[in-house]
Amino acid sequence: MTAPVEQFPFVEMDPAVGAISRMPLLPLMLSRDQQNVTVTGLLDTGAAVNVLPHSLGVQLGAVWEQQTIPVRLTGNMAGIEARVLLVTCQVGHFAPVRLAFAWAYSDAMPVLLGQTNFFQEFDVCFFRARSIFEIRPKS
Repeated sequence: MTAPVEQFPFVEMDPAVGAISRMPLLPLMLSRDQQNVTVTGLLDTGAAVNVLPHSLGVQLGAVWEQQTIPVRLTGNMAGIEARVLLVTCQVGHFAPVRLAFAWAYSDAMPVLLGQTNFFQEFDVCFFRARSIFEIRPKS
């Protein structure tokens, strides 16, 4: 039996440049300690880890000093301190999954959904020419 599939549109980020600014942004709900935040995450197949901006972790009730496992960010985020934060993630109508985020001590980035562990929980198929992507939970 094949897992259910949900389809999402690419989102145009800059109307001035049109279709070339379309990005795979996924609406999802993050939950932790009975706090819920609806966010949009950028699907980033080149990101080694999921990344969560600081203010969203605070909205989820996390306390920076209580998160003690450091995460090393790379690339343009290399100088930003980050710590592991586990949250529950609800994508579409799929069953919730636990995601590990590098909770950054900065708000200078979007929510990034990367290899560890978003792409370990979901299969994603990009149809860029049609400006859609499909997601299904791992089987």
